[in-house]
Amino acid sequence: MTDTAIATPRRIGDNDALVARRYRAERRFKFYGIAAIAVTAVFLMLLFADVLVKGLPAFTEHRLTLPIKVDQAAIDPQNSKDPKIIRTGDFDSPIRRAFRDLFPEVTTRGDRKKLMGLLSSGAADDFRAMVMRDPALIGQDAKVPVLLSDDADQYLKGRQTGVEKFPGQGTMTVTPEGEQFKLTSDGVALPSPGDIIRMNGGAFRVLSLSNAALLAEQVMAPKTPAPAASGAWDIVRFTVPENNRRIDDQEALWLEHLKEQGIAESNIAWRFFTSGDSREPELAGIRGALMGSILTLLVTLFLCLPIGVAAAIYLEEFAPKNRFTQIIELNINNLAAVPSIVFGLLGLAMFLNFFGLPRSAPLVGGLVLALLVLPTIIIASRAALRAVPPSIKEAALGVGASHQQAVFHHVLPLAMPGIMTGTIIGMAHALGETAPLLMIGMVAFIVDIPTGFTDAATALPIQIYLWSDLPEIAFQSKTAGAIIVLLAFLFVMNAAAIMLRKRFERRW
Repeated sequence: MTDTAIATPRRIGDNDALVARRYRAERRFKFYGIAAIAVTAVFLMLLFADVLVKGLPAFTEHRLTLPIKVDQAAIDPQNSKDPKIIRTGDFDSPIRRAFRDLFPEVTTRGDRKKLMGLLSSGAADDFRAMVMRDPALIGQDAKVPVLLSDDADQYLKGRQTGVEKFPGQGTMTVTPEGEQFKLTSDGVALPSPGDIIRMNGGAFRVLSLSNAALLAEQVMAPKTPAPAASGAWDIVRFTVPENNRRIDDQEALWLEHLKEQGIAESNIAWRFFTSGDSREPELAGIRGALMGSILTLLVTLFLCLPIGVAAAIYLEEFAPKNRFTQIIELNINNLAAVPSIVFGLLGLAMFLNFFGLPRSAPLVGGLVLALLVLPTIIIASRAALRAVPPSIKEAALGVGASHQQAVFHHVLPLAMPGIMTGTIIGMAHALGETAPLLMIGMVAFIVDIPTGFTDAATALPIQIYLWSDLPEIAFQSKTAGAIIVLLAFLFVMNAAAIMLRKRFERRW
């Protein structure tokens, strides 16, 4: 009796300790789960932030607005107003003349060539399109948008170097000393070695300084290169050394002048959405890749949706449950886990080598992606059909409907939301695939916009892959910008799947 009375409180205490340990373990598990979600969210936020920071500059571009005389002799000598003749006109020369007029102090051949390098090789494209839209501009003065080169554009976006400007104090006097110049000021000397001093339209790079003077080299000649010139001055300091950027100090000063005069302005880069690929980063766009992806997905949807739904209906509602159908179901499940590049090899061997279909065509890409997505759609469709309560079909059979009528008139309509959700998710998977399309040649450099299913084309993931391998800084922005567009499409497709599920969801 005494032993029992003494042992009972111990067992209660042990149970309390065990319950307390279990609660602590549950709290730890809950904490680990919340921590895992938090870490995942942080990494996702960092990923999206990195893509946005790098990609947003791709949606803007810098252009000059130049007053240009639309010369009839250069563009349409016979005044025919024929678009074919206007298209072949000389639009480059008027742009170059107007741009050189902004810098009359640039006289040497080397400096002029460097100055013209600030313009894009396609600078005349917008001018040509403007005149073709309105031939009445020929012979008149017009404000023409002129696209800058990718290096100039990246500089104005602050992606090559930071720029700091300080007003000078007093008056600066420049005196030649051999190949260098001596700069003296009646104010306080603020510059440090490497700074640029602008004065009287010229620029000098400070090499060294003493108590009373600065020793500098000339970057740009002043407008009045007298033996001893003087005037107001300011300081321009570049945070990145000249050797570490693609724009040198002279080009940077020209661009600073254009920006200060309001001639160079930032605008939305519509050509990013309306142009095809190009060797020049400032002219490259995603329209060709976007059209290629759309055409490819149309072929994929046209093939895999009816075939996948029909296969799911047969296997779930009509096929006998025997060894043969079990093998088919096992193979479908296995195909859903096969690496995507295997389907690319199959497409290369069958559609290109055996059937001789055109390489790098949306037709072949759609066939390959249809093979890739088909198992997913079949599995999702079977799950949607299985989710419909058996009482629906039994009620239809009970009132005299045939098995086929019960399936197609009652079960299938109720399963369609789940089928469409699975189809959209499968299409989103196909949109982001790269490896199968690489195997069938859609990695080619395509400039023209595809208009048919057999035209040469590329896809958006392939375009991202191609741009990511190029060394120009501007292509890094283009790559991130194309990733933003691709992610936007994926988000839209997944949001559509969620909306369909919510809209047609039935609770049984």
